[in-house]
Amino acid sequence: MSSSRYTFWVLILVVAIAGLSQGLSIPLLAVLLEKQGVSSVMNGLNAAALYIGMVLVSPLLEIPLRRIGYRSTILWGMLLLTVATGLIPLFSHLAVWFVLRMLMGIGDTSLHYSSQMWVTKIASPQTRGRDLSLYGLAYGVGFSIGPLGLNLLPLGLWVPFGVLLFLYAIAFLLILRIQNEFPEAIVQAEKKQNKYATVLRIGWLSLIPSFLYGFMETSLNGSFPVYALRTGLSIEWVSLILPAFVVGSIILQMPLGTLSDRIGRRQVMLACAIVGGVAFFLFPLAGENVWLMMLLLAIAGAAVGSFYSLGLAYSADILPAAMVPTAGIIAGINFGVASILAPNVNGVLMEWWEPWTMFWVMGALLVVFAAACLFAKNSKSQDTQCSLPLQKQG
Repeated sequence: MSSSRYTFWVLILVVAIAGLSQGLSIPLLAVLLEKQGVSSVMNGLNAAALYIGMVLVSPLLEIPLRRIGYRSTILWGMLLLTVATGLIPLFSHLAVWFVLRMLMGIGDTSLHYSSQMWVTKIASPQTRGRDLSLYGLAYGVGFSIGPLGLNLLPLGLWVPFGVLLFLYAIAFLLILRIQNEFPEAIVQAEKKQNKYATVLRIGWLSLIPSFLYGFMETSLNGSFPVYALRTGLSIEWVSLILPAFVVGSIILQMPLGTLSDRIGRRQVMLACAIVGGVAFFLFPLAGENVWLMMLLLAIAGAAVGSFYSLGLAYSADILPAAMVPTAGIIAGINFGVASILAPNVNGVLMEWWEPWTMFWVMGALLVVFAAACLFAKNSKSQDTQCSLPLQKQG
């Protein structure tokens, strides 16, 4: 096995662990706060701390990535994530949890951004969709397993957190075994232009999926547990319903990535946005039927669960290689902003309106994106013409 493929598979294992960690920690903390009698609005604000950390650190991550490399950035993120997770069970004050969850967001974003950019760098253009889908698949598998850790709570508060710390230690050891690498340098000619403006001008459509995925993921994992408990569902049912979205994405993650390599990312995302939007619009009809809830979430997950990786692959298709890390920064900010908005918007909806409207909001966002995919300039030659001058410079 070549060193690049070995690195790839180590990153796949590490992101699976990171996915499991996030899949458990988000609903776990939401349930603990709900049991303490915290309002859904305050619960949402506290959950937003994770994503505030993401937004704060995202614009800065390109600096350490270029100076100390992919591996070192991942290791610093893992260290911060481990320390913050270990401190949470020691405190119960909302303000302390807010700060610790911000630190978790910073560490988690450092890990994900660096590993995503590393996978994008070592993947060949012919298999980029498949490889990034495999990355998303690994995250999805971990994320779907994560909520099952809620069933460890009866054994003691420290048990689920202890499991997370053990997994972090495994990820840390795996990362230490691979050789550090650095992203491609931006040449002087490219530094004279505003790289963010250039990325937004060329790759704006490819950056929307990260916002959508962030909004959907946080709505389901941060707000749905509160919604479910208030409608009479038990924690055990929550731990089974939540993974349905991710399990759905697992089923089609690789096929959609491979299909996008063949027929184009935009076409695949257009069709998926329509299917996902319809599934979310239909969700309120499920009522208290948990099996129908799981089916609709599985359909939505199958359609849009690979949005982040498809968007990132699309940006790598249409942008010069040296500017892909900048696109990753913007995608991370989009994800974080959406993840901050989601629990707060949903918290207000649950307090002042019908709880199921959160699903209509997600459906409406997907329909708008589908329209953008349909009417955006989609000529491959136009994308090439936009990116060629930059490619010559880089």
